[in-house]
Amino acid sequence: MINLHPSPIIRAFLLLLGILALVLGVIGIFIPLLPTTPFLLLASYSFARSNKKFNDWLLTNRFFGKHLQDYLKSKTVKREIKWISIGILWFTILITILVINAPLFVEFMLIAVAIGVTIHLYTLNGAK
Repeated sequence: MINLHPSPIIRAFLLLLGILALVLGVIGIFIPLLPTTPFLLLASYSFARSNKKFNDWLLTNRFFGKHLQDYLKSKTVKREIKWISIGILWFTILITILVINAPLFVEFMLIAVAIGVTIHLYTLNGAK
């Protein structure tokens, strides 16, 4: 376990940062260009140094606790989760491009981001 920060002011700041990161991570579940995992990892880092109860809650949460624990312990993501994430990413990017009449450079940026996220997810070690 990581020790709490000795300063109460820093702990309060880290707690607020963790809550903000958690909110952004949850929003990122529904908005494909907002990354969920980095925000949840930041929340875990912040909670581990500011508030044990928040950290325990996050790591035992029924929706993403197991995935966070797997990633924190072994830097792995289950293959099934990896491929589902890539599929949802591309589905939402393509729907966005088809539905929103954005300039061509925006569409290219969306595709570039999707390629980058796909590469990142693909290169993560896959747990069985």
